[in-house]
Amino acid sequence: MRKLFGVATAMFAMVTGAQGHAQMMPQEAPVQAVTSGTPWEYGVLFQGGKGFTQNRDGFKFFMAGAHVGKVLTPVYGKGVLRGNFEYAGEIFPYWQSNTPKFQRYNCVATPNPIVLDCAGPYTVGGTYHGVSITPIILRWNFTHGKRIMPWVQAAGGVLWTNHKYPAYGQGEVNLVNSGPGSGASVWNFTPQGGIGVHYFVKPKQSLDLGANGIHISSASLGDRNPGVNASVQFSLGYSWWK
Repeated sequence: MRKLFGVATAMFAMVTGAQGHAQMMPQEAPVQAVTSGTPWEYGVLFQGGKGFTQNRDGFKFFMAGAHVGKVLTPVYGKGVLRGNFEYAGEIFPYWQSNTPKFQRYNCVATPNPIVLDCAGPYTVGGTYHGVSITPIILRWNFTHGKRIMPWVQAAGGVLWTNHKYPAYGQGEVNLVNSGPGSGASVWNFTPQGGIGVHYFVKPKQSLDLGANGIHISSASLGDRNPGVNASVQFSLGYSWWK
């Protein structure tokens, strides 16, 4: 009995000692936990901002959606440039843009003699809703940190709105047109580039902050291409890494 008690005591001491040693050993850094392989990233995010070019500084944006990415490469490089390549896509089923309202006339030129026959005025602009999809996101993750993982990216997408966006005419000459929203398109393209950071609150969960410069253009799908030359939009999200 004494021998059995002695063996049990020795085993207990070994287990508790091993546990204590494991607790004293440094834990794997959260960034290393998601860069030791090629994980998937699933996230939700909110994004908002405003236009910054002439006649577009009154444009405001807000959207909510999801991000899906896949790390495609192991870690390359040294120092602060050390990192891996991720391919990703985003979808914003809720997209909103608030734009200034203004009045416009619907004018048609009549021949022999040429006279502008105008009806109106009518109001254009206001709030637009739509869906934005960004199927191409090329992102470089900087993996030299322990809990913070910055990134840079280039991306391109497409935007659909419930009315032709944006309204043409504010500060622009447009005497002859065919009604509200003429000259624009419900389809626009969204080339963009951005920077951001993942802050790992848990080994495979991160709080995500980002800033994107986005250009909105219909590529002349309509008669005119008023577009939004530049907008800056900030994002807040949360990601799970698998």
